[in-house]
Order: sequence, then C-alpha cells, then structure tokens
Amino acid sequence: MRDARKRRPIHRRGSVGGKDFWLRLSPIVRRMLWLVFLRKSQEWLEHHVRKHPNQPFFLYHAASAVHLPSFAAEQFKGATKAGPHGDFIFELDYIVGQLMETLERLGVADNTLVIFTSDNGPEVTTVLHMRADYGHDGARPWRGLKRDNWEGGHRVPFIVRWPGHVKPGTVCDLPICHTDIMATCAEIVGAPLPNNAAEDSMSFLAALLGRPSPSDSPRILLHETISLALGIRYGQWKYLDHKGSGGNRYDRGPLAALAIEDTAPDAPGQLYNLADDPGERINLSAQKPELRAYLKQLLEQAKATGRSAPPRP
Repeated sequence: MRDARKRRPIHRRGSVGGKDFWLRLSPIVRRMLWLVFLRKSQEWLEHHVRKHPNQPFFLYHAASAVHLPSFAAEQFKGATKAGPHGDFIFELDYIVGQLMETLERLGVADNTLVIFTSDNGPEVTTVLHMRADYGHDGARPWRGLKRDNWEGGHRVPFIVRWPGHVKPGTVCDLPICHTDIMATCAEIVGAPLPNNAAEDSMSFLAALLGRPSPSDSPRILLHETISLALGIRYGQWKYLDHKGSGGNRYDRGPLAALAIEDTAPDAPGQLYNLADDPGERINLSAQKPELRAYLKQLLEQAKATGRSAPPRP
C-alpha cells in the first residue's frame, strides 16, 4: 500500500490514486486487503466491548468486496463453481459470518442492530461475464446496472438483524434509501436532528418494528446517476427527468443487446408504474402527462429547497 501511495498522489478529500488505483495494487495485496479490514473491525469490536462494556457503539465495515477487480483471498480460490467473482462473493459471505460470530462471542449480538446492504447495483462487466459464463444475473429482474437510473442501478439488498425488535423472516416493501439510515439511527437513540442536517433522510424505524407508518403520504426518494441525471420515486410511481439510462450507453457495444425500446420516444422523460411494470418497459409519460408534470414539480421543489424530507420542528 505504501508503494502504491508513492506512485499516485492523494487527492479528492484524501482518497488514494485515481480510478485505476486498485489495478495498481499487486494481486497479493488485493487478495489480503479484505481480510485485513475484517481483522481490524474485529479488533475494534473486541477493544470497545472490553474497555467500554456498557457504552453503545457504531461500526461501519466497508466491505469493498465484491467490487471489481474480483480477487478473492487465496483460501477462497475455487470455493465455488462460478469463477473468480463467485469466489469473491463466497469470501464476502465469510466476512459477514465472521463479524456476526465476533458479536456472538463478545455477548453483544442480541443487543446490536446489524444492517447488511450495498451501495449500488451490479457492475456492467460483472453482469455480462457472469450471465454469459455462469447463467447468473445480479440485476435480475430489474432493468439497468450500476450507474443507471433504472431499478437495476439502485435496488440493493437491505437485510436487518435486530433481535427483540425486528421479527425474523419478515419482509417489508417500504421504499427506503441509504440516506434514511441517519434519521432512523437518530430516532433509535433519541437524538434530535437539526433542520439543516440529513435533509433527505426519513426514519423507517416504524417499518423495522412492524408498526404502522406515522404518515399516510408516499415517501419521496430521489435518484441520481453518474452523470447527475435525476429521477424521483413517489409511491408506486417513478419519474426520470431524462431520456435513456442516465448512465451507461445502450446504443452501442455489449450493452446494446440489453436495450429496450422507449414506448414514448417523444416524451421529455420517463414515467413508470413499478407496481404493474417493475421491469420499466412501458414509459407512460405520454399517457399520463399530468402525473408526469406533478412528479417533475416535486423533483424541482426538492432541488429548489435542497431537501426531500419534510422540515423538522
């Protein structure tokens, strides 16, 4: 790591190197990195529980696996029949299991809220290779991939374990965003949030506890792509304020095989009913211009006010 840092400057608020930073690391460093992160998180947990047994803690474990390139540690090579990326997923599963075992061993598992999630949909090259070589599609059944504003770019796993609070085996269909974690944690610990913080965060604690939502209004979720193209989710409706994916190009290259014809090519944006059309194949912009205009208005309001969450007292 030190050698890599010498070759590439530190920039972008302290991040190391550019987009090819990981490619500059040796395969040996890549393969051991995720297990180093695991050990550091385990050591921190052990130190905290030993030194501050009655003090709550917050641990954010950034498991960069299974980000490309797919380099599983040596002991996981060949662990699956799905190639290097399958082995990488196997390693991620192992890492999560080891963290859970650490909480159990320290006696805090039953009093700890654990959230497992991802920051975006699957990578383009991963999907193309895994689909062609192993019949696996990490985006199925959604349209789009990482960088896109379609659901395949934004829908991610969100698994919660909280004994005594979240009933095991339950499924919740409430749309949420990672920004909502802040307001949820604040409500859990009873910490008031100022009006000028977490402007796009709304608590989903009621959903976790299986209680009725305090509001009957549909939640507003904002979507943004790598090109900064915007969209908005409102209940079952989703409006994209742009043409195409907003991210990847589907008019050429290997993604052209995944292209779906726009059913409203003359409309300025895209409107989908995710309840009836989760694959986002039927653009209803031309059929429902008033609804499209309303969602566009909500989006512009969020842009103008700098927030999508309701103002706090």
